[in-house]
Amino acid sequence: MSTIDSLHELPELTDDDLVRYSRHIILPEVGIEGQRQLKGARVLCVGTGGLGSPLALYLAAAGIGTLGLVDFDVVDASNLQRQIIHATPDIGRKKLDSAAEKLTALNPELHVIKHDTRLTSANALGIFKDYDVVADGTDNFPTRYLVNDACVLLGIPNAYGSIFRFEGQASVFAAPDAPCYRCLYPEPPPPGLVPSCAEGGVLGILPGLVGVIQATEVIKLILGKGETLAGRLLLVDALHMRFRQLKLRKNPDCPICGTNRTITQLIDYEQFCGIAPHAPANVQETKNGIPQITVQELKRRIDGGEDLYILDVREPFEYQIANIGGKLIPQGEVPQRLNEIDRTREIVVQCKGGARSQHIAELLKQNGYERVVNLAGGILAWATEIDHTMKKY
Repeated sequence: MSTIDSLHELPELTDDDLVRYSRHIILPEVGIEGQRQLKGARVLCVGTGGLGSPLALYLAAAGIGTLGLVDFDVVDASNLQRQIIHATPDIGRKKLDSAAEKLTALNPELHVIKHDTRLTSANALGIFKDYDVVADGTDNFPTRYLVNDACVLLGIPNAYGSIFRFEGQASVFAAPDAPCYRCLYPEPPPPGLVPSCAEGGVLGILPGLVGVIQATEVIKLILGKGETLAGRLLLVDALHMRFRQLKLRKNPDCPICGTNRTITQLIDYEQFCGIAPHAPANVQETKNGIPQITVQELKRRIDGGEDLYILDVREPFEYQIANIGGKLIPQGEVPQRLNEIDRTREIVVQCKGGARSQHIAELLKQNGYERVVNLAGGILAWATEIDHTMKKY
């Protein structure tokens, strides 16, 4: 049965529709009725980045009638390696505006709804309730759990995808009688254990593979045809071009979709994932015993002439793009080059976003370095809050 059966009246196809979607309509599994279902469908894409780009483009091309987009970011030059819905002239524009422009150029009849906001527990249910399918193209654990829980509470299928380096995952969660994301991952990984794509990298083509799989699942859900990935996790290894799948089972003890659910409303997902709120300016925040210094505090101390030892643990090409000075020792070389790091001074470890530097700060602490702090937010925070002329990547 189609996801949108009996939910709302299906629109008729125009003569232009019959021409545009003729390759669909001649498929017995689609036909005129199926194309009407696509035209009447309302799909929400959470994110217009790497996964959201191919996902939204193919859904628009397929004849989805209403496409909602959730994003609050702007286009950066570093996005263009994989976020194919955006182009060089879009750098600095809102991703929502850039994406909507490309989607309506591809399909002028498409109704695009722009949700220019960060998805939160306060607004997710209000946004999701007007859609038939949600496609999760997010890149962080708090939002993935938020999307999952909102979909389960509303009974809306979640076409899920994720990517990292050369590997991707796809599934359909929150479908009737199917497992949800929490059934697969009951607990989030410890903060900092799994680097973001900004820290670990991603093959630019990979989100194209996974995003198209997500779009395929969305269309099958709407048509009620074929076998979706509900109850299965598809694993993509792009480096060796291998696909394999894992059978997923619904967890009867799942707190959101189990028989005795304990989660009946959206929660604080940052807290659930162990991400501490920013400490007040006069409070020294720590993480795994390592003090966290803000870029504003570091700038104040540098300007005050303090003798700090800044250790940059990024790669040489990153240092060439943007740096605030200091000693460059790439993360992988630090254990062999400890003798080069001054033990007599306070060490400020920094990287791109703060994850690699946190690991190295902990390593230094374990090796007897007494005064070690981590630069929270890394060079990206410095470029955002201190030096607006600095290149981001």
